[in-house]
Amino acid sequence: QVRLVESGGGLVQPGGSLRLSCAASGSIKSINVMGWYRQAPGKQRELVAAITSGGRTDYADSVKGRFTISRDNAKNTAYLQMNSLEPEDTAVYYCNNFPSVFNWGQGTQVTVSS
Repeated sequence: QVRLVESGGGLVQPGGSLRLSCAASGSIKSINVMGWYRQAPGKQRELVAAITSGGRTDYADSVKGRFTISRDNAKNTAYLQMNSLEPEDTAVYYCNNFPSVFNWGQGTQVTVSS
């Protein structure tokens, strides 16, 4: 099974940017749809962006126009570029298959605060 490791999170001021990375231990070519999810304190985990193996993308309304998902199958890595960050984006971010998921990684914390 694919093992996923997220990185790139941190503390950023509102309006700032971060780029998250998702490294897979195995090939992500077998992952047709790769998703980035997030879970804020006290809330359920939600899907915020997804990308198909062919490069088609989709976004939650809350991040549309600010986040960009991409994947590099040769590097077995997926990315989430996050711009114009808002305090409401504060959460632990995870990558995983969509809709069925593998074991969850540890995620990467994103905190947007002044």
